[in-house]
Amino acid sequence: MYSPKEYWSNLAHSRDSLDAAGFTPILHPLAPPWFNQFIDTLQFRAMRRALALGEVAPGARFLDVGCGTGRWVRRYEQLGFSPVGVDATIGMLRIARAHDTKGLLTTGLAQTLPFSDAAFDCLSDITVVQHIPYEFQTQAFREMVRVLKPGGRLILLEVIGRKVSSIEKDSHVFPRKPRDWINEVECCGASLIEWFGQEFLLADRLYVRLAQSLSGRKDNLVKQVQSTSPPPSVRKSISQRIHWRLRQITVPFSVWVEPALVRICPASFATHGMFVFSKKT
Repeated sequence: MYSPKEYWSNLAHSRDSLDAAGFTPILHPLAPPWFNQFIDTLQFRAMRRALALGEVAPGARFLDVGCGTGRWVRRYEQLGFSPVGVDATIGMLRIARAHDTKGLLTTGLAQTLPFSDAAFDCLSDITVVQHIPYEFQTQAFREMVRVLKPGGRLILLEVIGRKVSSIEKDSHVFPRKPRDWINEVECCGASLIEWFGQEFLLADRLYVRLAQSLSGRKDNLVKQVQSTSPPPSVRKSISQRIHWRLRQITVPFSVWVEPALVRICPASFATHGMFVFSKKT
């Protein structure tokens, strides 16, 4: 049975998941480092937009839930906030310290945050709740809203897609449609300020879909986005190198055209949604 804590602990202790930036365990563990660098660039761009929408003031006490290897804790400090990171796994926090994360770090589950009520001005959840089974997601959001001050901001980045009706044994992604994510959070005592699509990656998604079609593999959008392993027909080393060489063309191009797609494409066409909420006063 899938356990989020066990899943992330295994990634933290896998030598294959280590990289200089600390991105591999928390983004796409099977992808080469350059791919995760591109994804991080897109996410940081979206985070700056979300912070502007939320009008988060400098010096704000900022909690990053599921902080992993500490990339957002480090960035929040650089941006002038007072960050705190919480993660379920000690292994991830050790990697965070090894990457010179100076902010306060502590262990804890999203469903039972180890903080008092109204302790933070802002809170981020970057692709965390999407890895928590559906039956525990509401409790996680309830805890996030609880530790925010009235009027505090909650910034949420999660994969968007049709809710999975039958969970496969090895599944670790539990998506929702944008309106479902919004309803879940608003039912816990927060109001949506705005949301926007994140990671359209059009050219790369078209290539991956084509490769899957040629291999006879049919995956839904969530699997296509979350999986970084090549289709079965290209798993041999030489074909795998070709697969990633091609993506070294499609991914940079996709990132280059991303700003235009954000303006002209429906937000729901993206692979993820960035949501900015305010706790009700």
